Amino acid sequence: MEDDAGERSSFVIGLIENRAKEVGVAAFDLRSASLHLSQYIETSSSYQNTKTLLQFYDPMVIIVSPNKLAPDGMVGVSELADRFYATVKKVVMARGCFDDTTGAVLIKNLAAQEPSALGLDTYYKQYYLCLAAAAATIKWIEAEKGVIVTNHSLLVTFNGSFAHMNIDATSVQNLEIIDPRHSTLSGTSNKKRSLLHMLKTTKTVGGSRLLRANLLQPLKDIETINARLDCLDELMSNEQLFFGLSQVLRKFPKESDRVLCHFCFKQKKITNKVMGVDNARKSQLLVSSIILLKTALDALPLLSRVLKDATSSLLANVYKSVCENEKYAAIRKRIGEVIDEDVLHARVPFVARTQQCFAVKAGIDGLLDIARRSFCDTSEAIHNLANKYREDFKFPNLKLTFNNRQGFYFSIPQKSIQGKLPSQFIQVLKHGNNIHCSTLELASLNARNKSAAAECYIRTEVCLEELIDAIREDVSALTLLAEGLCLLDMIVNSFAHTISNKPADHYTRPEFTDDGPMAIEAGRHPILEGLHNDFVPNNIFLSEASNMVLIMGPNMSGKSTYLQQVCLIVILAQIGCYVPASFSTLRVVDRIFTRMGTVDNLESNSSTFMTEMKETAFIMQNISQRSLVVMDELGRATSSSDGFAIAWSCCEHLLSLKAYTIFATHMENLSELVTVYPNVKILHFDVDIKNNRLDFKFQLKEGPRHVPHYGLLLAEVAGLPSSVTEAARNITSRITEKEVKRMEVNCLQYHPIQMAYHVAQRLICLKYSSQDEDSIREALHNLKESYIHGRL
Repeated sequence: MEDDAGERSSFVIGLIENRAKEVGVAAFDLRSASLHLSQYIETSSSYQNTKTLLQFYDPMVIIVSPNKLAPDGMVGVSELADRFYATVKKVVMARGCFDDTTGAVLIKNLAAQEPSALGLDTYYKQYYLCLAAAAATIKWIEAEKGVIVTNHSLLVTFNGSFAHMNIDATSVQNLEIIDPRHSTLSGTSNKKRSLLHMLKTTKTVGGSRLLRANLLQPLKDIETINARLDCLDELMSNEQLFFGLSQVLRKFPKESDRVLCHFCFKQKKITNKVMGVDNARKSQLLVSSIILLKTALDALPLLSRVLKDATSSLLANVYKSVCENEKYAAIRKRIGEVIDEDVLHARVPFVARTQQCFAVKAGIDGLLDIARRSFCDTSEAIHNLANKYREDFKFPNLKLTFNNRQGFYFSIPQKSIQGKLPSQFIQVLKHGNNIHCSTLELASLNARNKSAAAECYIRTEVCLEELIDAIREDVSALTLLAEGLCLLDMIVNSFAHTISNKPADHYTRPEFTDDGPMAIEAGRHPILEGLHNDFVPNNIFLSEASNMVLIMGPNMSGKSTYLQQVCLIVILAQIGCYVPASFSTLRVVDRIFTRMGTVDNLESNSSTFMTEMKETAFIMQNISQRSLVVMDELGRATSSSDGFAIAWSCCEHLLSLKAYTIFATHMENLSELVTVYPNVKILHFDVDIKNNRLDFKFQLKEGPRHVPHYGLLLAEVAGLPSSVTEAARNITSRITEKEVKRMEVNCLQYHPIQMAYHVAQRLICLKYSSQDEDSIREALHNLKESYIHGRL
């Protein structure tokens, strides 16, 4: 439907809400002809869940109703679109267009799946808001684009986003998944990249879009994740298969996924009087799609030969569902009856135009043959005119150039022009070291050439009517082909390519358990390790018996990098990719929450502390037992007593849940948590002090590490008077003495509980261990002896 839009957004989104804090979302992808419906309760007054979905879809149009049905204290989705998505086109449609009954009927008629497979009877009552949003969205698309959606052609999903890991919009920014927060690394000229930039070696637009979608919403289904990992295992162990697939995927057009929408949408019938340039353009796009489809189907036998002996379930399923599907051969045969065999998809503008004009075999349509002759005559006359100007004006380096917007124009190197350009040349424009221009003769021939090409497109579309109707009957097969190619592109050209460019065993396969620990050995930051040759790896271990880790350490010791590293490793694992670690076993995470950085939010008139509290409140309201919570400082932007109290109480709340939490802090008082709660573990980043200077090791070690007065050392370096720093030392030493005494009392009081939790943690590890029975029996015996003699 759209011209080659590259990776720009192709989503149209309908939004509607009610006073019960429910929001309905219908996201229509014009490129892949799919409709994604979601309905949920908005738990945040700042619409964090809705913002997360909007960031995921990155819409080009947002459709809302005029009625503000927002709950009390909430701005409403219409105001949300105005405030945060001002650059996105906003369409206000009448409330009557948001009709859930109409939406249900439309989806029954348009969905490629059977109504029973969709479970529409159940969803109709449960998800009436998103059905209402779907009705308005489809109505706008059909009216605005002048099309009719073909029956049984849409891929429809209900609450698809909630079947994946949820990463809120703030966390996407904090973790630098899509864009880096800073373009360069401090103190270096190295360009900093995001996780998407690191993995984006895909060859097709659809593959890039699928990669972005997976990073924003990783998988939660262990079976699907393991299928992708099995596929990577086979690719890494079979070089012939890996390189064969890489070569074959290059044979498919870059825009293979775009071909679908031209068969899922049928142009509305119009009279000859209103057929003009716009219709010629639509006809051209349709012809281009046929050529794209022909090129893709021609490459299928090559893909079949490469995949024939593949053993992993994912590659075997692609071979069975795509390569052995007889529908593609039937479609290719029908195309061969009408389309010339020599026609190929081309990216060079004039070559592409010529291929499109001569796509249909000669002799099928007399009017088309006449239009082609006119196109050839004007094209030849334009080239003869260029030769004439080269001789008449002594411009041997004059080039004839073409683009879709201007048509033909001349390009003359500036150094070839002596004095002024002859008066015959018009529309003169300097472009680098060249002059772009035209003449009246060229403009006249351009118009005739464009008119002849437009006539070719329209006559070609007439010739292709039967072929297009036949293809529309098998549009579900084309959807399957596009999905398969995008998935192969992502796994082969992104995941496998990234792993193969790393040293052997640098990336390893992650293991998954239903409810086991999170253990990562020698984990590395996937982005920063490529920029630092001496990157220091670190471990993490979290389980039900030890579900919170407190990270201590001075500024610049590596805490923030470590927090980001753990989250990115989890995301890589759950999109089905190897991870930068020597070993990893994970339980599936359903949501990642982060609270990082301290800046004022001027847009919402929020101070640093208020921004902290809003982010923390969102975490507390939405956390689940399978969430991963990462907090980098909390409560530092208010008074020390209030900040410490908030940090302590938040830790206590998180400890009461089964969620895994990593909490980085400078507040040494928080280390007392470990004396009260046995499921808290304290780690620190190792730092040496040499000549009153901090020597950072970036190595994570167990237990608290009191770096004496590192804040005072930095203050002295900054130039504070020695009398001030000396007084500060005396004050902090007295405070520290009282804290040490209190911690000793707590240690004695809670020692039995600590011992029990240590035993529980060891037992959990043994439960998910892959050791043989004798080894586990020996480990249990040793654990018993250690517990009896108090050596844990």
